[in-house]
Amino acid sequence: MPQYKGRSSFQSSKYLGSSRSHHTERLRKIALFLVICAFLYASYIMLLDQILLLSLTGVTASALLPEKQPCSSSTNDVPQYFQTTPELWAGPTATGRAPFLAQTNPVSFAPTVTFVPNTPLETAQPIVGQGQNDSIFHLMGHLTPYVPNPSGFGVAEYPLPPGAKIAQLQMLSRHGARYPTSGSNVATFGEKVANYTGKIDATGALSFLNDWKYELGHEILVPRGRQELYDSGILHYYQYAQLYNPHSKIIARTTTQDRMLKSAEYFMAGFFGLEWTNNVTIEVIIESTGFNNSLAGYDNCPNANNYRSAGGNNATNQWVATYLQNATARFQSMVSPEFNWTVVDTYAAQTMCPYETVAYGYSAFCNLFTYEEWAGFEYAIDLYFAGGNSFASPTGRAVGIGYVQEVVARLQNHTLGYSGSQINTTLDNNIATFPLNQSIYFDFSHDTNIMSILTAFGFTQFAEALPATHHPGPHNLTVSHMEPFGARLDIEIIKTPKPLAADRTYVDGKETTYVHFILNQRTLPLGFSFPECGADRLDGWCDLDTFLDVQSKSTKDAQYEYACFGDYPAEPYGSVTNGVPSS
Repeated sequence: MPQYKGRSSFQSSKYLGSSRSHHTERLRKIALFLVICAFLYASYIMLLDQILLLSLTGVTASALLPEKQPCSSSTNDVPQYFQTTPELWAGPTATGRAPFLAQTNPVSFAPTVTFVPNTPLETAQPIVGQGQNDSIFHLMGHLTPYVPNPSGFGVAEYPLPPGAKIAQLQMLSRHGARYPTSGSNVATFGEKVANYTGKIDATGALSFLNDWKYELGHEILVPRGRQELYDSGILHYYQYAQLYNPHSKIIARTTTQDRMLKSAEYFMAGFFGLEWTNNVTIEVIIESTGFNNSLAGYDNCPNANNYRSAGGNNATNQWVATYLQNATARFQSMVSPEFNWTVVDTYAAQTMCPYETVAYGYSAFCNLFTYEEWAGFEYAIDLYFAGGNSFASPTGRAVGIGYVQEVVARLQNHTLGYSGSQINTTLDNNIATFPLNQSIYFDFSHDTNIMSILTAFGFTQFAEALPATHHPGPHNLTVSHMEPFGARLDIEIIKTPKPLAADRTYVDGKETTYVHFILNQRTLPLGFSFPECGADRLDGWCDLDTFLDVQSKSTKDAQYEYACFGDYPAEPYGSVTNGVPSS
């Protein structure tokens, strides 16, 4: 009979299985412990080897931590002209009061006026005599916020003919909107108001002066100026991006002034994006008195900065006394008689409008003047540029001739070891700093310098005589159209499969190269100033060989040495007509 397995037998079998399981688990733990010991030993040996290696090579433990790199690109192996930080010869850089337009904008659009949002400036202001499609912000001369030339320079705009290709671009840009220069008339007016010991007791339209303070900065870009150059970079990218070789790194040139360097940087950010340093190196040329620099040609032209070139300033003062006579009387009646409001104060108040607008977004000074008085303001600036920087100035050509020589040298594929002008031959005689193999060039300069460059090229379209006694009506040398903030001159080199006739039809012949000048997005017709190019050309182009032949005389025509350093008498405004001394 089968044996009965009682409780004791069952328990004996159970305990036997538990003993085997416990033994197996203990073996697993021993094996895991041995593996961990082996891993720790190997790690210790590797760490010991690393320490020995570091000690043998003289490297301290602190070298294992990354060093904090300086923000400056100013290192011993980087030439000064390629260093952008710290800034050298930057000029005044004081920042003004921050804008707060959401709180301070007083312009009302209720209940009947159509709302016009600020973009970002508040320009929808009621101006006496202003037409529906007019704007005083297009009449501010070199202080005009950037706008494409609204009327053109006398020719229509055309697309490229079939088969034509743009082979090269040379761009020359002005900096963007900025604070006023040190010692300007607006700063002087601000000091007069601040230092007046009595009460101004301003009433009517001038009542805001009772609490007003002058708080503008000095010379650096304002936010609108940054936007103008960034937008220009984007625009030029859409226009010319395929001229850039993405496998290369180009050289762009600017000067050491803070607003000049920043303008170049904002433009590059617009054209290339925030990683623009991968695509371009900015060459920063010293801008200071006595230094050779084609982008600031007046710095090495003493006669451009003394009484010999004061004709434009004299003409402006004469015109200001005429067109602001009524406004001066109007404002004098609104303040305390002891304040002695003068025509100089009136002109400073008018100049305050564009400066405060680009700095703060709005200025109460703008609607103090009628539209006719704003037209007078624009013309005052035209006179200043004509007599100080263009054909009515004895140094008009000389100040700009260096840049003309550089443009021609690029077109003829050679450096410049000697020029007889204010170029920096150390830089221009070296292809590392004056490259010749780029299909796209970017340079940055100033308004007066660009005006002199146009004069040195010989654009006699702008040589008409401008009277200081009255407004002559529409005229070619209109600074608002030529040198607003962010102005840009684009010089295109265009190849066509055959010669292109004046009426833009192809004629028999071989491939031909043309030059096309564009100022603020409108064609500058070369034939108007250079008959050799064909005054009847519909497109304003010029055969490149013809253009270069014309420019071969430009250096001699500028009379650089005599114009800039000669001892000749000052002549009254209107006596000089060709951008060089008359005697």
